[in-house]
Amino acid sequence: MELTVLLKSGGITIIVLAGCSILSLAIIFERIIYFWLRSRVKRPDFIARISAEIQNGRIKQAAEISKNTKTPFGRVAYSGLRLHGYEETVVSGAMERETTIETNKLERYTVITGTIASTAVYIGLFGTVLGIIRAFHDISEAGSGGINVVLNGIAEALVCTAAGLAVAVPAVVFYNYFVKRINNFVIDMELCASEIKDIIFYGLKR
Repeated sequence: MELTVLLKSGGITIIVLAGCSILSLAIIFERIIYFWLRSRVKRPDFIARISAEIQNGRIKQAAEISKNTKTPFGRVAYSGLRLHGYEETVVSGAMERETTIETNKLERYTVITGTIASTAVYIGLFGTVLGIIRAFHDISEAGSGGINVVLNGIAEALVCTAAGLAVAVPAVVFYNYFVKRINNFVIDMELCASEIKDIIFYGLKR
């Protein structure tokens, strides 16, 4: 059977899965680009540069560098450096809040990919059930169970199962990848906040 015939045999389930696939792929490409743009600067290099500025008394320059560094830990550092002169609890609280804000930005849309990953297989199974029902209905209408009678129903069942797996597998793989990347970003933000406090309040060199 040609691909177009198989897709038509899938019925409404294929349309739903196609929509899920397009949405999932769009989110995957958007998040990959988003993460890449925010990981071009390495935290150790950033901290070394900020530390040198702070130790030379150039707090405003350090804050400006942090502001212009388009990474989550850069935003966290800026939220603390712009409050230089305040108590440690104030600076620490500001960086913790910024960490939460940046984490929410990193997690944006990933829940949709996770939902598609967990439901696409079940949508495919739903289409499979509909295909089997159709096959039995065709048999009852024809009064016999020849292969030509049940072909469309079986094709619908198999196409929906395959389509559900095709949508779910990439979504699962990239969702797990996103979770790992987000965890790495969070670790960098927490380490950056701790290092900034050490430099500002305890004069530790990095």
